Amino acid sequence: MSIEIPSGLTELLQGYTVEVLRQRPPDLLEFAVQYFTRLRENRLQDGAGRPHTRGVNFDGEQPMQIESNGDDEENNDDEDDDSDFEPPIINRYSRRVSVCAEAFNPDEEDDDTEPRVVHPKTDEQRCRLQESCKDILIFKNLDQEQLSQVLDAMFERRVQPQEHVIDQGDDGDNFYVIERGQYDIFVSKDGQSCRVGAYDNHGSFGELALMYNTPRAATIVATSEGALWGLDRVTFRRIILKNNAKKRKRFEAFVESVPILKSLELSERMKIVDVIGEKIYKDGDRIIEQGDKADCFYIVESGEVKIMMKSKTKTAQESNQEVELTRCKRGQYFGELALVTNKPRAASAYAVDDVKCLVMDVQAFERLLGSCKDIMKRNITHYEEQLVALFGSSMDLRDPGK
Repeated sequence: MSIEIPSGLTELLQGYTVEVLRQRPPDLLEFAVQYFTRLRENRLQDGAGRPHTRGVNFDGEQPMQIESNGDDEENNDDEDDDSDFEPPIINRYSRRVSVCAEAFNPDEEDDDTEPRVVHPKTDEQRCRLQESCKDILIFKNLDQEQLSQVLDAMFERRVQPQEHVIDQGDDGDNFYVIERGQYDIFVSKDGQSCRVGAYDNHGSFGELALMYNTPRAATIVATSEGALWGLDRVTFRRIILKNNAKKRKRFEAFVESVPILKSLELSERMKIVDVIGEKIYKDGDRIIEQGDKADCFYIVESGEVKIMMKSKTKTAQESNQEVELTRCKRGQYFGELALVTNKPRAASAYAVDDVKCLVMDVQAFERLLGSCKDIMKRNITHYEEQLVALFGSSMDLRDPGK
């Protein structure tokens, strides 16, 4: 089913988005109230009786310069005539920034009409690419033909130390998968650039700007020599977004029913659907192992998972005996403790009969579930009480240094 965008809606939202990006208000809702109230007042003052998309000025400055889509064309529009209004382009960091979301209809069958991008590769390159992409969650739900098209379209990019791979505020052009190298993540706010995370020889980035057609939300800087595999915007949207739209239909009702996610806005829950993968386990399969480094967060979609911990008694340790702590059923989650405390896995998890889990990697967890961490931290007290009841003493589960 296609959705028709009402006339004037795109221009209306463009103007609001421009002012948000210019002024970075702390309260978006209050800012929206002020913006649209003043926009309505201006419209009434014009007396034209028609929608009016000229920008609203909040700070006493002249309205932003509006550029045409051709950078070299002169802008000869009369200031008092907005009949030839063109979408504004923000000029930050000396780069053009996209502020308008493209309409995307996942039901359109454009696979046969859009030219497919293919970057020829040697057998050696193909092997390296497949190895780099094997654990990328955003590819997990693709069928074999879709995955083959994605791998065909990807291209290799070598980077040097201090090279900026993407910059906050830029248009989203490519999605990147890391083959090797270290990369720092920086976010600028209130004129200050803060390092908020890092990638170390694996992972991926750049998908959000392509999914939601928004400017880059962060800057990625290589801190070592490295190699990346890029996927162009057109192929990403044609294959990944179409596949994600179908995935949303499958998972959105379930994600909305998960208690830990109820505190999130609907848009935030939908972003979670976009980045999760689905994994299937057979009876007795070990999902995570005690002592391993944490790289994923799990939500049980169906089946049952038992959480096991090696006993603290000397005799049990020598025999490697595990004691069952609890079981997780549909809608419950596990694997969060190590991500919250930045410690190795405190317990193992095993499938009971056939199990389906939704899986989110550590980068997406940090980016999308940061607001849920306080709730998760409160569970540490409950875990410690269970350990005391089972073993007579607790383990140090809390954050280091606390």
